Amino acid sequence: MAKGTRSTRRSKAGAKAGKSARAAQPARSSDPADRVIECALTLAAERSWRRITMSEIAAASDLSLAELFGLYRSKGAILSAFVRRIDREVLGGGAAEGESPRDRLFDVLMRRFEALNPHKASLEAILRDCGVDPLGMLCGGLRLRRSMAWMLEAAGIQGSGLLGRARVKGLALVYLATMRVWLGDDSEDMSRTMAALDKRLRRAESLANLCSSLARRRFGRGEVAEARAA
Repeated sequence: MAKGTRSTRRSKAGAKAGKSARAAQPARSSDPADRVIECALTLAAERSWRRITMSEIAAASDLSLAELFGLYRSKGAILSAFVRRIDREVLGGGAAEGESPRDRLFDVLMRRFEALNPHKASLEAILRDCGVDPLGMLCGGLRLRRSMAWMLEAAGIQGSGLLGRARVKGLALVYLATMRVWLGDDSEDMSRTMAALDKRLRRAESLANLCSSLARRRFGRGEVAEARAA
């Protein structure tokens, strides 16, 4: 990754981390759907996620149980809505910065971790409380693939077709591996997270180049180009 790109991202991350720390208690949303998400995450930071009931979330959100039912049918649905809200925040940041696909993916995924920063305590609590594969539970297979497909779009990379689906899966693996580092990263500039993400993206890029080279040798350039366009 270009040194300038990473240095710029480091300074932005430090500034946003500072803002997140100062905004530990966000203003209560006037939108009921957003308020439910905020209250559910607040409750998760205070007590066991598995034991939190929908009735408790409704009460904390100043909604009746029927009103909550009209918005979300389960705690899983609330988490899905939270993930979509993070997607919108990342995509709202405009075109990704960077000359290479790897640099643009780095920029997009760091935006995602920055958007998650204010909710880290809640997410840590949920993950600790959720079974054998907590990251899989939180991100969800289909939910994660949809998010990663949009992250590819934000980086100007095609996420459809056979090759696109492989990219989505590869980016999901990079994201989950980096998320484990992010959860334990207490640095103000998110330096550990950035280093881990950069390392994993480089590995993924090398693997993708190797696979492309092997495919060209086996099938020829025409077939590989056709697969990329699929």
